[in-house]
Amino acid sequence: MPVLAAPCDPTHELPGTRFTALAGPSRGSTDTSVWKVEIAPGTVSAPHSLTREEVFVVLAGRAAVRFGTEQQQAGVGDAIVVPSGVAFELASVGEDPLLALCVLPVGGQALLPGGEPFTPPWAL
Repeated sequence: MPVLAAPCDPTHELPGTRFTALAGPSRGSTDTSVWKVEIAPGTVSAPHSLTREEVFVVLAGRAAVRFGTEQQQAGVGDAIVVPSGVAFELASVGEDPLLALCVLPVGGQALLPGGEPFTPPWAL
């Protein structure tokens, strides 16, 4: 099925963060998972790493991303490339929510400190 209709509502929610799955194995994609993430101003993700490279493209708002001790900001149109195995945090900075399109190869997993690798449900 070449066209996947966008869901009307976010598919998963965490405090301050909403995920909308757009493509992935459960929606007919075999190689790539894609989702929108909306992060409320002031919300910071839990530090985590990934087993595969992940790419965020900022659609609205402003992001702060921390890799170890290095922090950078990204604005509309910027791409954030998260290498596999590198711990990072993503935050929405400024007054507007951060809206980003995210891409992760199918099979990519997240890893929280001290935890086991898992596939985020919005990437299934």
